[in-house]
Amino acid sequence: MGQIDLGDRRDLLRIEDLRISIKIQQSSIEVVKGVSFRIPAGKTVALVGESGSGKSIIAQAILGILPRVAKITGGRIRFRDPLQPGTETDIAALDPTTAEMCDLRGGRIAMIFQEPMTSLSPLHTIGNQVEEALVLHREVARGEARSLTEDMLKLVNFPDPSRAYDMYPMELSGGLRQRAMIAMALICQPALLIADEPTTALDVTVQAQVLGLLKSLQARFGMSLLLITHDLGVVANMADEVVVIYHGRILEAGPLKEIFTNPGHAYTRALMKAVPDLDMEPGEKLVALREIDKVIPASMRRASEGRCTSQTPLLTVRDLHKTYTIKSGSWFGGQNRQIHAVNGVSFDVRRGECFGIVGESGCGKSSLSKLIMRATEADSGQMLFDNGEISCDIRKLHGRALKDFRKRIQIVFQDPFGSLSPRSTVLNTLREPLEIHRQGGAREITQTAADLMAMVGLQTSHLNRYPHSFSGGQRQRIGIARALALAPDLLICDEPVSALDVSVQAQILNLLKSLQDELSLTMVFISHNLAVVKYIADRIAVMRRGRIVEIADCETLFARPMHPYTQKLLSAVPSVSLDRKLDFAAQGDDESDPSDDWPPEFQSKHGDGSDLSLLQVGEGHLVLARDMPSRERIYA
Repeated sequence: MGQIDLGDRRDLLRIEDLRISIKIQQSSIEVVKGVSFRIPAGKTVALVGESGSGKSIIAQAILGILPRVAKITGGRIRFRDPLQPGTETDIAALDPTTAEMCDLRGGRIAMIFQEPMTSLSPLHTIGNQVEEALVLHREVARGEARSLTEDMLKLVNFPDPSRAYDMYPMELSGGLRQRAMIAMALICQPALLIADEPTTALDVTVQAQVLGLLKSLQARFGMSLLLITHDLGVVANMADEVVVIYHGRILEAGPLKEIFTNPGHAYTRALMKAVPDLDMEPGEKLVALREIDKVIPASMRRASEGRCTSQTPLLTVRDLHKTYTIKSGSWFGGQNRQIHAVNGVSFDVRRGECFGIVGESGCGKSSLSKLIMRATEADSGQMLFDNGEISCDIRKLHGRALKDFRKRIQIVFQDPFGSLSPRSTVLNTLREPLEIHRQGGAREITQTAADLMAMVGLQTSHLNRYPHSFSGGQRQRIGIARALALAPDLLICDEPVSALDVSVQAQILNLLKSLQDELSLTMVFISHNLAVVKYIADRIAVMRRGRIVEIADCETLFARPMHPYTQKLLSAVPSVSLDRKLDFAAQGDDESDPSDDWPPEFQSKHGDGSDLSLLQVGEGHLVLARDMPSRERIYA
C-alpha cells in the first residue's frame, strides 16, 4: 500500500496508524491494523468495505463507545474543532468517561445508526429523544428546548412537527424514523456526522429521500460526513473521497472520481464488478469476490429432468384479495379500519422463468407470497397450480391434500438468521422437511442433507454446526438448501439478499441463477431493489398499495416504463455510474402521495381504484390504467 495523504490543517479529523484489538478469552485479535485516513472540513468521506472489515468499530472508536472487549492499542484520532481554532484533541488518548469526551460525543461528533427502530427507545416519544441530546449539551430552558426540537423536526421534513413531537417510534414509517434519528444527531449542530449504513433498511425511494436530506443539511450546517456503507451506488452519489477497507487494513483511498474511474487495487475493482446495476447488458454476469463451488446431486438432476415442459403457466393468480382489519385510536374506543394488503392481483408465472415482484415496503409483496404458500388465507380470488401431475386451486386444498401440496412450493426468507432455529444443527434443519414428507429412511435422508450442503457450496463436515457459527451469506445458502430439499416446482425468494453485503449478494444471486438453469426451477423473486431484480428476473411485476401497476419483460420494463410509479422507482435507484447521479430534488418526501401528479389515465375517478384495470400496451406489457379505446383489457 502506498502512502496516504493525510491532508493539511483544513482536515476536521485525521486518523493516523489506528490499531484496535478485541480480547477473546486469554488472547486478543487485532481487528483494525494501522488504519490512516482523513475527513476534510465540510466534505463527505465514504468508508467502504464488507461486513467484518472494521468499518463500524472505527466509528465507535471516534465516538469513544468501543465495547468493553475492544481497546485502542496504537495510533491517534486527531479532531480539530472549528469552534476552538488552533486546538487539537487526540480522541484515542481520552478516557471515554471524561467530561471532555462526553462533550464531544453528541455535541461536536454525532452518529446515525443503521436500524432506526432498534436505535430509538420504544418507551419515549420522538420529541423526548431528540430533545434529550439538546438538553445534555446545551443550556436551554424547557420551553425553548421544545421549540428548538420542533424546529429541527421541521428541518428534517416532518409534515407536522408539533404532532410528531408527541408520537412514538412505532407510529412512524421507516423513513420518518430515520429522519428522527437525523434530527437527534443534528440538534446540536455537530462538526462531524457519522452515518453507519443509514439507508440499508430502507426502500429505494425512501433511501433517495434520506440521502438528499443528508446532503442538504450538510450544506446548511457546513459539517463533515463520514458515510459507512457497502453500497457503491450510494457512495457514487454522496462521497467526495472514498476509503476502501478490507480485514482492518486500508487498501485504497482517494477522490471519488479517481477511485470509481480508475481503481488501483484488485479488491476495489472486484467490488465494482459485484454490484448489480441498471446499466448492465443482458446476459452480463456479476463477478463475486468468492465464487461458490457447488455440486448438483444426481437425485436433484433426475427430479429436474422429469419436470413438465407444457406451455401452460405453472401458477395462475386471478383477482386475489386479502384485507386486514386494524384498530385506530385507543384499545377500547378506537375505530376499525380495513387495509387492502392484496387488492385484485392477477398474474401468471410461466414454467422455468424467474418472475420478479418489486415495490416499496407495505405494497403487499410479502403478503402475496404468504397467500401463495397458504401461510395465510385469501379473502377471494383464484390461485391455480398445474405442474403436469397436479392441477388444482391452491385455495381449495385442505387436510392431507394441502400437506402433500406444500412440498411443491417452498420459500427462502429475507433474514437468514431469523429463519433458522438457533437450537438445531444444520443437519437437523435440512432433515426436517424430508422427515415430515417421508422422503426416505434415516440413512438416505442424512445423505440427501449432505448432498444439499454440497449443492450450495458448503462443506459437508459442517453439518453438525449451529447457525451462529456461519456468516450471513452461508446462512442464506443453508436456507436455499432447505427450500430445495423437497425438489419443489416453485421457489419463492422473499428479499433473499437485502440483508447481505454486495459481494455476498453477488454470490447468492449467481447461485440462484445457476440452480434455476440446471434444475429447471421456476422462481418468484420478491425485492425492493430494482437492480437486483433486473439481474435475475425474466419478467417483472411492479406493486403499489396492494395492486400490480405494471407487468413486462425485463428489457421492456427498464427501457420503456409506462406507469408513473415505475418511472419514479427507476429514478430513485442509485447507480455506480458517475454520469447518472440521482436527482435528489425530484424525490419528494416520505408522506406525499405522488399519484396526485400522475396523468389522468392513471388516476381513479372514484378514488378506490375500481375503474382501473390492467391494459395491454404492448406484447406482454400490461399497465394499470383507466379504460382507453385503443387498449385491450387483460385479466378482466
